[in-house]
Amino acid sequence: MPPCSRRTRRDFLRTSLAAGTLAMSGGLPLGALPLAAPRGKATDLVTLGRSGVKVTRLAFGTGSFSGRVQRELGQAGFTRLVRHAYDRGIRFFETAESYGEMHRMLGVALKGIPRDTYQIMSKVTTRDGVDPQKTFDQLRTLANTEYFDIMLLHWQHTASWPTESARWQDAILESEARKVVLGHGASVHGLPALRRMPGNDWLQVAMIRVNHIGTSMDAEDYRTTELGNVPEVVRHVEQVRTQGMGVVAMKLVGEGTFDREDRRKAMRFAFRHAGVDAVTVGYKSPAEIDEAIENLNLALA
Repeated sequence: MPPCSRRTRRDFLRTSLAAGTLAMSGGLPLGALPLAAPRGKATDLVTLGRSGVKVTRLAFGTGSFSGRVQRELGQAGFTRLVRHAYDRGIRFFETAESYGEMHRMLGVALKGIPRDTYQIMSKVTTRDGVDPQKTFDQLRTLANTEYFDIMLLHWQHTASWPTESARWQDAILESEARKVVLGHGASVHGLPALRRMPGNDWLQVAMIRVNHIGTSMDAEDYRTTELGNVPEVVRHVEQVRTQGMGVVAMKLVGEGTFDREDRRKAMRFAFRHAGVDAVTVGYKSPAEIDEAIENLNLALA
C-alpha cells in the first residue's frame, strides 16, 4: 500500500475511534489532566487518559524477570495469587507476549470470573515478518479473552520507534475497529525512546519506568546499569499527561531491589510527585499484594 494510502487509512481509523472515545468521556476534552496527587484508594477505578479505559490504580504485573518469578509459582500457585489480588480489589492485569506462558496462565487464573469486572493490558513485540492480526488473535486465544482492554507496543527503545513501528500502530487501530482491542499505547526503555512520547498523537497510554531513586530507569543507553535520569523522566510524564495520555508506571520497586521503606517512598513519588495514573507491580505472594495496596493507600492519603 502506498504511504499516502496507509496514512489516509490510519487517519480515518484514528478519527473514528477518537470520536467514540470523546463520546465515552461525555464530550469533555481529555487533554488537560491535573497533576495533583489524587485522593482515594489503590483499588479505585481511574481513566487512562484519552483511551477511555478504566482500570484500578494498582495493577497485577506478570513480568517479574520476564515472568520467571510468576511462572515458578506453577499454575495452581499463580491462580491463588491472582484470585487473592482480585478479592482485594485489584482488577487490572498486565502481561506481554515476551513473558513466556503468562498469557495462558493468566487466562486459566481468571477463568470463570466475569470478563467485564477486570481489565487486561497486553504488550506485543513489534517484530518484522509477522502478521500483527494473527498475533493479536493468538494472544487472545491464549488469554481466553475476546478482547484486550489495552494493547501496547512493547519495549520501544530507539528514537526511531514511532516510524519503525508504524505497521503495528496501524494494525492496532484496525483491531480497535474490530473491537478486539479497546485502547492502545507503548512501553519505552531509554531516554531517546521516551523523548518521542510527548507530542505523539497516536499514543493513548504511555508505560514509563518510574521510581524515586532511578534504579532500572531511563538513561541515554536503555541497557545501562547506572541510575536513570529521574528529573527528565518526570518531566516527560508530566508532558504526556497534559497531552491527554494515561500513564502506567513500571519498575516501581527497582526490579525487586528496594526494601519496604523505599517501596513506600517509590509509591508516594510515583503518584504525588510524578503524577502517574496507575502502576504495575509483580508479585510472588499474597503479602506482597497486601503491602502494595497499603503503600498506595498511604501515598494517596
